[in-house]
Parts: sequence; C-alpha cells; structure tokens
Amino acid sequence: MKRFRNHMIGVEQGDFVLFSDFETDGVMWAGEGERRTRAHVDFTESFRQPPAVQVAPSMWDISNEAFARLDLKAEEITEEGFMITCSTWGDTKIARMRVNWMAIGELRYADDWDVD
Repeated sequence: MKRFRNHMIGVEQGDFVLFSDFETDGVMWAGEGERRTRAHVDFTESFRQPPAVQVAPSMWDISNEAFARLDLKAEEITEEGFMITCSTWGDTKIARMRVNWMAIGELRYADDWDVD
C-alpha cells in the first residue's frame, strides 16, 4: 500500500508508439530469441517521491505465425520519469506496440523545503 501524506496528489498519463519494427525489419519483428526495447518517459512536473506507475498495451500488432509472448513493465521509476521495457522471446514477432501509461503520486507543495 502506497500512502500519501498530503492532499496534493498528481495523476499524469500518456500514450505513444513504443516501436514500429515491421517498417525497418527491427529486432522485435525480424529477430528471434530474447529481445527487448526500452524508452524513457519524462513527467511534465516532478513528483515528491517516485509515483506508482502502470503501463498497458493500447495497440499490439503481432504475427499470427507464433505464440504471443510479451513482458511489458515500468522500471527505474524516479520523481522525474521512468523507463518502459517491452520484452519478448522465442519466435514471437511483434510488428508494433503502442503503450498507455499512468503515474499517480504525491506532488510537491509550497511549504516543502530542504535543509542541507
């Protein structure tokens, strides 16, 4: 359970094409075995602490010639952003992937200050 200590809760969300490998015979489409694609997302405003982040495929274009194998996750979450990692393996061929994401966390407020 993530608990927030103030009423300043922020929600930010986005949606973007993570890759489109069928156009360029990229690794997620033309490769085999373990493969991974990563992208960094910057928040428009920093959170007070690393927020809770959820990612989900919003469009998944995949070949029907093999099993569908996908591992999609948010990693390296900080107050300023995070990495989206998409992995597959075996003979799965993913042509393109669009990802939705949402971050929910505590925001900074005017009375916050740091003592060095």
